[in-house]
Amino acid sequence: MMDLLEKTTKGSTTECNSVVLALLLLAGCFTQTYGQEKTMFDVRKQQAVNQADRAPAKPVVPEGNFKKTTLTRDFISEGVAVADLNKDGKMDIVAGYYWFEAPHWTRHELAPSRVFDPRKEYSNSFLNIGMDVNQDGWDDVVIIDFPGKAGFWFENPKSKSGVATPGVATTGGWKKHILADSVGIANESPAFVDIDGDGRLDILCGDPAKKQIIWLKSPSKPGETEWKRFALSQEKVPGTEPFSHGIGYGDVNKDGINDVVVREGWFQGTRDNKAGNWVFHPASLGEPCSHMQVLDVNGDGKNDVVSASAHALGVWWYEQVNDEQGNINFRTHLMSNTTAQTHSSIMADLNGDGRKDYITGKRFLAHHGRDPGDSDPAILLWFEFTPGKAPYYKEHIIDNDSGAGLNITVHDMNGDGRLDIIVANKNGVFLFENQIRK
Repeated sequence: MMDLLEKTTKGSTTECNSVVLALLLLAGCFTQTYGQEKTMFDVRKQQAVNQADRAPAKPVVPEGNFKKTTLTRDFISEGVAVADLNKDGKMDIVAGYYWFEAPHWTRHELAPSRVFDPRKEYSNSFLNIGMDVNQDGWDDVVIIDFPGKAGFWFENPKSKSGVATPGVATTGGWKKHILADSVGIANESPAFVDIDGDGRLDILCGDPAKKQIIWLKSPSKPGETEWKRFALSQEKVPGTEPFSHGIGYGDVNKDGINDVVVREGWFQGTRDNKAGNWVFHPASLGEPCSHMQVLDVNGDGKNDVVSASAHALGVWWYEQVNDEQGNINFRTHLMSNTTAQTHSSIMADLNGDGRKDYITGKRFLAHHGRDPGDSDPAILLWFEFTPGKAPYYKEHIIDNDSGAGLNITVHDMNGDGRLDIIVANKNGVFLFENQIRK
């Protein structure tokens, strides 16, 4: 640079000024580019610091309304389900490639697998469903793998070597079926919902190849094994990347038809759930989150959205409001900053008041201990809603040494009429029997 300046000084003043100006502009570009990168790094660093600073200062104490059973402390799955796999009339617990036989929770394999290192690895099971896929009278197991990969299901071998006779557990013989021609399942919080109203669970997710909101229809006739792919939205829409966070299903605009919500907005549903023409409405629905729930939080007659941060700190409800043109948008309200990385949620009536409650929990070691607060106490909690009575919700702590994985399951496991909670994550597999007095 100095040589160039020396050469230009021998020429005209105009030439010298031009070269100097060019060099200054070039240096400015380098400085600006570096500055932008440094600024973004600093922002992310400060966000992490802020999240850590906002963590609870005192221990969170469970209320003592749930009886906890630890099935294992091994990291084998971040998905969990319940199903009666051996047809003995008792609901078993499924965690990935393993199942725990009720009532003593004896552990068995569906297929060869292993224990994973929670500080170094992800498992081969992110979300699970227990259901009779082919309607042969025996419950099967559906597994959603790493984001973007195809899902699959294990067919119960009935009287074959997998489950020989009712009440007798063996291993092997579970046939693996890939879902919907190997369609990748995008969005880290796919939803298990009945899209077409046939009474059977389907899978709501994104297609990472076409960037499209889709649903995978479960087999509807006895003997069928194929899940079929149908599009709800056009291609190249938000919420469809493999690592997109947050998706939900509910009637946003109260027209009697369920819609799809993602954190960037909502897709307006129509009667045709196979046309791929649901219109997207941009809206502000917060940070990357877990499963999004649609309900009227404050009792004003409009459906709101509740979600929890997948990797940062916070649980929020988004109040539905209308702008001057009558368009739907949302106003953010913080519900809780008790714990971070609440990477799953489910709605269920825990206290028997006829209104569904919101259940979520910390995904322990979500990124193997690399995030701020990653290894903080693994809290499991629920919120009851009080429409018409501000602040419209009340937080309850279930446990501080379990958390949740990527899906939460509820079922009355002991036949007492109360819904119990089942979770699996890097902390292990747990059953919480509900003892809340109605």
